[in-house]
Amino acid sequence: MKIRFSIWAAFLFLCSLCAVPPAFSQGCAMCSSYVEASSKGGQRAVNKGVLLLLIPAAGFMSGGFAMAYRYSRKRDLEQG
Repeated sequence: MKIRFSIWAAFLFLCSLCAVPPAFSQGCAMCSSYVEASSKGGQRAVNKGVLLLLIPAAGFMSGGFAMAYRYSRKRDLEQG
């Protein structure tokens, strides 16, 4: 079961790598022009701000997946 999960996780990871390059081109035109016009310090601040906003979203998603996995294992043990 662990091998099957590992293979599935590796497949999803590789699929996400294939989907990342098009995502870079989806930036807001006004945001990118603002960042390009700002100083190096301003560019670093925007990059840090984006990472700061990413952390809670990634935490909630990871927590949701962990809870779903935990619930599914508990359900499987009760049935089997």
